[in-house]
Amino acid sequence: MGAFHAYDIRGIYNVDFDKQTAYKVGYFLPRLLSTDKVLVGRDCRVSSPEIHDSLLEGITDAGADVYDIGLSTTPMVYFGTANYGFKASVQITASHNPGKYNGMKVSLENALPVGLETGLGQIKEWIESGEPTPAAPVKGKVIKKDIHKDYLEFLIRYKADLSSLKIAFDLSNGMATLYAKEIFGQEPSYIFDEMDGTFPNHEPNPLVHDNVVALEELVKKTGSDIGVIYDGDADRVMFVDETGHFIAPDLMIAVLGHYFTLERGEKGIVLQDIRSSKAIAEYLEPLGDTVQTWKVGRANAALKLREIDGLWGGELAGHYYFRDFFYSDSGLLASLLVLRVVADLKKEGRTISQLIGRIARYENSGEINFRVEDKAGAMEAICSHFTSQETPTARMDFDGYRIEFPDWWFNIRPSNTEPYLRFICEATSKEVLADKTAQVKEILFSRFGASM
Repeated sequence: MGAFHAYDIRGIYNVDFDKQTAYKVGYFLPRLLSTDKVLVGRDCRVSSPEIHDSLLEGITDAGADVYDIGLSTTPMVYFGTANYGFKASVQITASHNPGKYNGMKVSLENALPVGLETGLGQIKEWIESGEPTPAAPVKGKVIKKDIHKDYLEFLIRYKADLSSLKIAFDLSNGMATLYAKEIFGQEPSYIFDEMDGTFPNHEPNPLVHDNVVALEELVKKTGSDIGVIYDGDADRVMFVDETGHFIAPDLMIAVLGHYFTLERGEKGIVLQDIRSSKAIAEYLEPLGDTVQTWKVGRANAALKLREIDGLWGGELAGHYYFRDFFYSDSGLLASLLVLRVVADLKKEGRTISQLIGRIARYENSGEINFRVEDKAGAMEAICSHFTSQETPTARMDFDGYRIEFPDWWFNIRPSNTEPYLRFICEATSKEVLADKTAQVKEILFSRFGASM
């Protein structure tokens, strides 16, 4: 049962979970969410059809009907859930993980996420306790439902005239292949644009730089104004500037302000995760927006954005959430909005790298993973070490710790699923960044036997 995590069910298929697990998830889901209708989609992974069949069998044995949309992006399932009023949905996917992984993302009414603390833990408990799964007196039906056109029409509403742009796309052999060419046409340069759940060209995780190298090269080779890369299930998107350099995904939260605040004239609350650069608030707040910081992960961000009625939000991992999209994340929608900003910049004779240069003000370590068994002890040691040296200007303790000082800040947080601490640091100079990062490594290596 190692596949049940904070935000979803995910692991190596037939190691961390199997088709029997999928069956039981399907069986217990209608009971958990008090519904007799479940929307289901799936990605293109080799194991997805088998998981799909077992999940559907479980749902229908429980007496509920399945509305099966077939191959889909994860945001397409969010759209279907909220747009058609479903109280439960499942997307079969392992998102950005390698091909041997798979999993399930569960949502309830209004596409609200179901995490370990909001329902998945109960299903896990039922499965582990051997809760019986007798077939209902009347078996549910499987109903094919085609929502491709409706979701496409929704996305197209946000498309501007992009004819002036040269765009390079890496579709990662994933689910963005369902829509990219319908939306953006044949003019852009595409690589890895054939759906293939073995992901033969690179793992579908744009946060790993090796997976973005081909796009960086394509941007330079074609002289593109921007490069766009989606993850495996197209709920995340990341960008490469016209010089072929990867753009830190959190900075794109500020870029989106050019659409919402400057183009649409809407000033509102913007959500960022606890790892996000201080530069975002420093850029958006003079425009009239208010930036709030919250926990990492869709199970946290989507709920928080709805709670505060935020206009948009984003994460370091390349998720972007929108009030316009049921407070959920969509890689395709985010890319449409960013591209219209880039098109406007080009009309003014400016580039995306120039805009990022105006936003970015700090040196950043990026997220560094340390393998540590005593995560809690290590976190306390790091915090005590630095707060004994200087007085913090701000402190957040809702997702690990984020502690800010006059010329630098750090976030240290535990992995939910592995013996890792995740550390990120930002400073006003390379020298301060190097010094603080070196101190963290010294503490973790010498006192806690950490490795990287």
